[in-house]
Amino acid sequence: MISGAAAEVRYSVMEYSDLDGWDSDDHAQALSVFRSTCQDLNDPDWRSLCAVAGDIPDAKSFFELFFRPVLIEDGAPGLFTGYFEPELDGSKRRSSRYRYPVYAMPPEARVSRPWFPRRDIVQGGVMNGRGLEIAWVDDPVELFFLQIQGSGRIKLPGGQTIRLGYSGSNGHEYRSIGQELVRRGTFSPHQVSADVIKNWVRRNPVAGQNLLLHSPSYVFFREVSEVPSELGPLGAMNRSITTMRTVAVDPAFVPLGAPVWIEKDGKGPLRRLMVAQDTGSAIKGAQRADVFFGTGDRAGREAGRLRDPGRLMVLMPIQRAYALLPESAI
Repeated sequence: MISGAAAEVRYSVMEYSDLDGWDSDDHAQALSVFRSTCQDLNDPDWRSLCAVAGDIPDAKSFFELFFRPVLIEDGAPGLFTGYFEPELDGSKRRSSRYRYPVYAMPPEARVSRPWFPRRDIVQGGVMNGRGLEIAWVDDPVELFFLQIQGSGRIKLPGGQTIRLGYSGSNGHEYRSIGQELVRRGTFSPHQVSADVIKNWVRRNPVAGQNLLLHSPSYVFFREVSEVPSELGPLGAMNRSITTMRTVAVDPAFVPLGAPVWIEKDGKGPLRRLMVAQDTGSAIKGAQRADVFFGTGDRAGREAGRLRDPGRLMVLMPIQRAYALLPESAI
């Protein structure tokens, strides 16, 4: 292992023998996921590796020959959470049941940063008469969590489905309502999960609606129904993501499209090569990652339970890996 430091970020170039479980993973599956987005990388080093990726019969050898694992640390402990593609019940028309709008992004929200906070959007009438409603859903709690996930599906009464992708946000910082319930003393940290929060909001409708307004951040959507239903939702690279092979990261530390080796501890340890194909407003830091669990309620339950320590290593092109280190460390 070779280490180097720049400012408050520390880079350590690892050996593959340092990666717990590396030899046991399905590298061919990871290579397939890498190929699905590597053609979109503009950097010459990455594009050359993408070209080679189509001709390598041995996936494990491909990664070992052309990449080096890099541990990037910024002083914060590793934290893994999960996300999924939710399914909501909704309609193209407002009714007594379907009363909560899913909005497309107003043009001015892209240039005026930050734009109106969540409370004004939900209660202040700033969206009235704009014609920006994509659909209407029947549950404000599920709508809030749809915004946290950033993509999802709406099942219409006739059996059709609208698929939604992330369009943008109002530019305000996301505040965790789970952490707010802990701060209030309603729950202890180990008790908080998506299901616990949803049940509490529904049992306490007035206080619950106020809790949903705690975060000023608000997410807007676009319809992406052209994506086949058997494929995953679109990630930050505008390509379909893959269940248990896509991870959302902080692009300030991890290049989008890069392979990432995951060592998640806690209940149900996970050792797997994934690809950084997505981002999230709550995913901040070098050792912070969100694992994509798939679509629907079961995936949501599994994702909601994940909050574990561990570490991640970014597989970087060899020359890029060593370029991160100061000359004295090489």
